[in-house]
Amino acid sequence: MAATREERHTNLREAEKKALALFETAEAKGILRSGVTEKELNREIYQLAFELYGIKKYWHKRIVRAGSNTLHPYRENPPDRLVEPGDILFIDFGPIFEDWEADFGRTYVFGDDPVKNKLRRDVELAWHDGKAFFESRPDITGSELYDFMTALARDYGWEYGGPHAGHLIGEFPHEIVQGEEVENYIHPDNHIKMRDNDKNGLLRDWILEIHFVDREREIGGFFEQLLTVD
Repeated sequence: MAATREERHTNLREAEKKALALFETAEAKGILRSGVTEKELNREIYQLAFELYGIKKYWHKRIVRAGSNTLHPYRENPPDRLVEPGDILFIDFGPIFEDWEADFGRTYVFGDDPVKNKLRRDVELAWHDGKAFFESRPDITGSELYDFMTALARDYGWEYGGPHAGHLIGEFPHEIVQGEEVENYIHPDNHIKMRDNDKNGLLRDWILEIHFVDREREIGGFFEQLLTVD
């Protein structure tokens, strides 16, 4: 039997709480640091997730990117990079907790560089701006929210760094159920109302992700979490 909307949102909310706790614990334990490679940090966070929750399954590739690699959107695979003092770094993990997906992203800055720290703050502020815009428009489409986010990047003084601004989320494996069509993304070509059920009559819940970049300075910031579940 399919989960009710209330059950679905409870499960998604709990999955995200655990993802947040994972990130906070990684930071508190000093795992997020310079002097190691992105792959080493990735492995250490993966091990911590196993120690905390016993999980080894992720619904998408685990991303740790630092310095100039933060310019790259999800689908690219830049070479492994050493995390250097003063770097900006972001993490994007999609852990699965009891068959429910989380998708969580945060940005960190090692040092007091004002531009990098502004970027870290701006991606979080922009996420909340996007949430408010979504909430204010019951019939909003994916393309309308994407256009808003790209304009918002310019307003904050950055360039939007990705081909979309988020995607569906749900019970694993949502990608097999939903597919890879643009209607399943907050995408410039998705003109379907985000609150409509999908073509199979299934409830649609969304992740909103923010990726702002400064190509001249070779830095990017990222912030991602549930849009449709409070």
